[in-house]
Amino acid sequence: MLINALFCFSLAFVVAFLISPLVFAFCKKLKASQTILHYVEAHKSKEGTPTMGGFIFIIGTISASFFAFNLDFTFALLTIISMLAYATLGFLDDFIKIKTKQNLGLRAYQKLIGQVGISLIIGFFIYNYVGSTIATPFTSLSLDLGIFIIPFIVLFFVALVNSVNLLDGLDGLCSGVSQAFLLGFVLLLSLAVTSLTGTLLTETQNLIFICFCLMGALFAFQIFNGYPASIFMGDTGSLAIGGFLSAVTAFSGLELYVLILGLPFVLTALSDLIQVIYFKKTKKRVFLMAPLHHHFEKKGINENKIVIVYIVITVMLGILTYLLASYFGGL
Repeated sequence: MLINALFCFSLAFVVAFLISPLVFAFCKKLKASQTILHYVEAHKSKEGTPTMGGFIFIIGTISASFFAFNLDFTFALLTIISMLAYATLGFLDDFIKIKTKQNLGLRAYQKLIGQVGISLIIGFFIYNYVGSTIATPFTSLSLDLGIFIIPFIVLFFVALVNSVNLLDGLDGLCSGVSQAFLLGFVLLLSLAVTSLTGTLLTETQNLIFICFCLMGALFAFQIFNGYPASIFMGDTGSLAIGGFLSAVTAFSGLELYVLILGLPFVLTALSDLIQVIYFKKTKKRVFLMAPLHHHFEKKGINENKIVIVYIVITVMLGILTYLLASYFGGL
């Protein structure tokens, strides 16, 4: 299985790297450049950087995944479809921003309707064909949510997709943390497959393979997105990653592990939520700027250092989660 996983990683990397000039040319023809919000002073120099670069790793992931699928691949295929669906929603958002030359695309309620619609379909599928139980971290217990698995899946998707989107605020941050998250996640899945048989075994193996596909494609994208970025992923890319991570986690029944593995996502979303609620009530701010990574920027910490620390922390959380799961079980 390791050889197949490395093949998926390598193929996705090569495809993503080779098609990157075409994506750059597409963005240039579309005049898809990033409009920087006026209050992000440190990012003024990034004005005009091409956006919608998420197509680089989306195409790389999808292309490699067709070679990754083996026997039972319904979960993996639906994960790719989820990624595409959210990427389409993100593309519409980016396209409107480009046409209007403003940093406002789809309205918040329009995004929410699209996200809920996609997640509802996934939720109904999981309830009818996968099951209604989710794993409880580091225990042998599982929670059976019954019909309530559907609203749970919807809330989980909306929360994680928007958390990933919020994290896309510094060069290489979202792509780097997502790779680190996937590393920890495949370690967990590698534990799970040891106790699985039959269809569920091959389905889970295919989930591991497509995770390696996205990791490889993101690694190629990071070459262009790392500081200083020559292209941004845009909402096309960040929503695609969010859709992928949400689906692959939900099909594994490991949603609650995201609270640990994806702590940077969680803290990013919480910091933004706290800032908004507190400001509405008091007209004062808890953070110098939200989400949290911008607060650190305002503190004078170098952008590249913030990104590296976020990635290292996510890797450490992945290793810690794997070790605790190995010792206490729960998969």
